[in-house]
Amino acid sequence: MVVVAISGLHGAGKTTAARVLAKKFRLRHVCAGMVFRQLAEERGMTLDEFSRYAERHPGIDRMIDRRTADAAREDNVLIDARLAGWMAKKANVKILLTAPLEVRARRISRREKREYKEVLKETVTREQSEAKRFRKFYGIDVNDHSPFDLVLNTGHLSVRETAGILEAAVGLAMKRRY
Repeated sequence: MVVVAISGLHGAGKTTAARVLAKKFRLRHVCAGMVFRQLAEERGMTLDEFSRYAERHPGIDRMIDRRTADAAREDNVLIDARLAGWMAKKANVKILLTAPLEVRARRISRREKREYKEVLKETVTREQSEAKRFRKFYGIDVNDHSPFDLVLNTGHLSVRETAGILEAAVGLAMKRRY
């Protein structure tokens, strides 16, 4: 059984890295962020609005996190979620991706073709909301990196460089497993 958990701040590259790693190692990719975005869209809310809504409705996070934890009990899966490192307790390797706020906001702005200042404000608000919710609902301090095997700042790395480092880490973890 191989379970890879990738956590990270918005715009740090976790979904991009997850796609590359899932393909390389033939793992099923479970992305909690996509579920969150779909739920916001279904309700006609922006991510900022839906984050505030989720603060008042703990069932949203619990549903997403339950799906993440359930997926982590399966074989050959890569969990791509803000809380993957905390939820996938038996993951073979737990990775946390970081990058400076300004870099992350620029990436999101380019990806979503939105104004940088708007994305920056939304990202700060969303991450503050998440930190508050995760502490309240689960007792998780998102600034505690101790659950992770690898913490990587992607701020000055290309997608290819990030993927190379992560492929090496996952490859080593898989060798240890077998």
